[in-house]
Amino acid sequence: MNRKTYKSGFVAIIGRPNVGKSTLLNQVVGQKIAIMSDKPQTTRNKIHGVYTTDTTQIVFLDTPGIHKPKSKLGDYMIKAAKSSLEEVDAILMLVDVAEGLGGGDRYIIEQLKAITTPVILVLNKIDQVHPEALLPIIAAYKELYDFAEIIPVSALLGNNVNTLLEQVTKYLSEGPQYYPADQVTDHPEQFICAELIREKILQLTREEIPHSIAVSIEEMRPTEAGKVYIGALIYVERDSQKGIIIGKQGAMLKEVGLKARQDIEALLGSKVFLELWVKVKKDWRNRERVLQDLGYRHE
Repeated sequence: MNRKTYKSGFVAIIGRPNVGKSTLLNQVVGQKIAIMSDKPQTTRNKIHGVYTTDTTQIVFLDTPGIHKPKSKLGDYMIKAAKSSLEEVDAILMLVDVAEGLGGGDRYIIEQLKAITTPVILVLNKIDQVHPEALLPIIAAYKELYDFAEIIPVSALLGNNVNTLLEQVTKYLSEGPQYYPADQVTDHPEQFICAELIREKILQLTREEIPHSIAVSIEEMRPTEAGKVYIGALIYVERDSQKGIIIGKQGAMLKEVGLKARQDIEALLGSKVFLELWVKVKKDWRNRERVLQDLGYRHE
C-alpha cells in the first residue's frame, strides 16, 4: 500500500428520523450492519460502517435521528447524534426529497450552524420524485445553509452512491488504514445480532411496541452440531407488550425468530439455533442503570 496516496477519515451520516441513513450505510458497505424499519428513531447507537478501497478508507457513523427527546433513552440518542458532529472530517446530511423540506430539517440545520465541519447535502429517495422536482428542493435548502456539496442519490437502489463516495473522499486527509480491508463494522457480532432481532420486532408488531423494546444477547457459543447457539432476551415495558410480542400460542415470537435467524445466518455464515425470551422491565427507557446495562452509554 502506498501510504503517500492513501486517504482515510470519519464521516457522520445525520438527518431526521426515517430518511434512509441506515439504508445508505448498508448500501455503502455492501452488507446489512444497520437495521431498517419504517418506524422513526430505529437507530439508537452510533453504528460504525467501514468502506475500504486500495486508496481510501472511510469510517461512517450512522447516528440516531435528531429529534426532540421524550425520555432518557431519547436524550441519549440525541447526545450520540450531536457528539458525532465534533469528531469527523465531513458530515452527510440526508434528506427525503419525497417528503420535502420540513421542520425537522430546519432544526438540524440550526445545529449545523455552530460547527465548521464540511456538510454535504444528500438528497435521498430520488427514485420517488420527477427529476424536475429536485431543482426547487435544492434551492430551498441552499437558502438555509452553505453546503459544501449537494448530491442526489437513491440509497435503496444504489443510484449515484459511487459519485457520493468520490465526493466524500475530497474531504479526507492522507492517513492510515484504521481497520482491516475485509472489516465492515467495528461493532461486535452480538450487537448486530441483537439489532437484527429488534428489527424484526419493529417490522412485525404494532405501533405501541417499537420504542418500548430492547434486545440483549445473553449467550452466544458454538455447538457440537456445528451450529451457533444464540440466546436472546427481549425487554418490554408492560405486560400487554409481552403478550403482543409472544402472540397467540407463541406465533409472533416464532415468526420474529425465524426471520431474525435468516439474517443472522447470513451475517455469521453459519447455521444458527436461536432461542428468544421476553421479559417485562417496567419503564426501562427512563432507568439510567438499565440503559447502561443495555449498552446505552454517554461517551
